Amino acid sequence: MIAPIEFYSFFAILNRMDSLVLGIETSCDETSAAVLYNGALRSNVISSQLVHSQFGGVVPELASRAHQKLIVPVVNEALTNAGVAKEELSVIAAAVGPGLMGSLLVGVNFAKAFAYGLGIPFVAVNHMEAHIYSNFIDDPTPDFPFLNLTVSGGHTQLVLMKNDFQYDVVGETRDDAAGEAFDKVAKMLGLGYPGGPLIDRMAKTGNPKAFSFPCLNSNDDFDFSFSGVKTSVLYYLRDHNLRNTKIPNLLLADLCASFQSSVVDVLVKKTIRAAKKFGVTDVAVAGGVSANSGLRELMAKKTEESGLRLFIPKLEYCTDNGAMIAEVGYRKYSQKMFSSIQSTAIANLEL
Repeated sequence: MIAPIEFYSFFAILNRMDSLVLGIETSCDETSAAVLYNGALRSNVISSQLVHSQFGGVVPELASRAHQKLIVPVVNEALTNAGVAKEELSVIAAAVGPGLMGSLLVGVNFAKAFAYGLGIPFVAVNHMEAHIYSNFIDDPTPDFPFLNLTVSGGHTQLVLMKNDFQYDVVGETRDDAAGEAFDKVAKMLGLGYPGGPLIDRMAKTGNPKAFSFPCLNSNDDFDFSFSGVKTSVLYYLRDHNLRNTKIPNLLLADLCASFQSSVVDVLVKKTIRAAKKFGVTDVAVAGGVSANSGLRELMAKKTEESGLRLFIPKLEYCTDNGAMIAEVGYRKYSQKMFSSIQSTAIANLEL
């Protein structure tokens, strides 16, 4: 058996002219695989687990079991759609964290075994890092240095990207992530799960100024807090005897619009202020909440007013997907940044 260090050193020297990268994402409840050929996306297959909607959130055990059933057919479909055989692959990349431990282990162990069996390198990918690089899947792409706002169900971060894999986290949430707040408020309003798209849809017909649900917006730093706005919605429902009742559609639309406006406003304000402070001209947004229409519209308006260039991925690259993992895998493969076969999943992995 080839020792891990010798195994990867050999392929670091090999340096194939063409690269075919398989990226695997299983950090939460999407099983996804994608293939990149010399940096160009050839396929991106995403299988979402609808079973969690009946529980109002992701059930970790059910998620990991679903990944076990889906990972082989999803990977096979990605290879078939790309028109390549597994023997042609140059490297396999997989998300190793952060995320649900059981879900991560399915993807990581599959990827490592697959890479070892094919005799090719394995690349461990930080899931949050991959979200940032989703802005590089398609042209145009931001220029370094740029500021990235990552907003998802588990994280809200402002990251100053100085260069490839060189960055500083300049702001993050102190409590709930933006996506988490959307899901919790949607549950309070009886909308279901996942909450973000449902609130966004209802907000389109509502009045964003109907109610005041303030977010913490300190000018002293770039950190976020969304527990307060969530509690404000809860108190309104309690004080008006609307908890656990059917809320009329007009009122529901106004509640969604007002809540969403408050969250989006603070996300945009802090991003613009940080971009000015750090002197960047390019701003990017990534993560599941970057699909929110209110955020996309206000960010586009405010960046244009501030003379900044805005980059937001296509909707299919906003949520968890294999393409963003493959993008990081391709860049690390090109720089010979391979990972040990002994790498494992880290549920609370930091950027």
